[in-house]
Amino acid sequence: MAEKNIQAWLAEYSESHRNKTNKAIHWVCVPLIFLTIVAFLWALPTPAFFNEVPYLNFATLGAVFIVLFYIRLSFSLTVGMTLFTLLCLWLVASFENMFPGKLVITAAIAFVILWIGQFIGHHVEGKKPSFFKDIQFLMIGPAWVMAFIMRKIGVKY
Repeated sequence: MAEKNIQAWLAEYSESHRNKTNKAIHWVCVPLIFLTIVAFLWALPTPAFFNEVPYLNFATLGAVFIVLFYIRLSFSLTVGMTLFTLLCLWLVASFENMFPGKLVITAAIAFVILWIGQFIGHHVEGKKPSFFKDIQFLMIGPAWVMAFIMRKIGVKY
């Protein structure tokens, strides 16, 4: 079976995101869920040898895997997602510095609320979330939002 290209992934994802309310919910919730996952990864305890390199943690390592996932689909989307991931890393680091010890609980509360929003959106839509069909759609969701932004500013993906 041939690997799907980015157009196929986005088209399939869009099939269950046609309702205006569901789309609006996803445009807000998907990037914020991505941010909360970065926060969870940031907060994971790291082995002592990680301390030798500033900001080396599971969130920054996860960023490498994010780039590897998207690069096989679209270079320009990879650039957009890399920039967004870097913004998330900066926001998480800043939050942790401003509110030490509050990152995990804040991310957990946000994560639950945001996923409730997602499921409300899918209830309104009348379709199941795409990731029930293929777990990779959890990575396509953020790319779907990024592709929308890129289309709006005239950047091809």
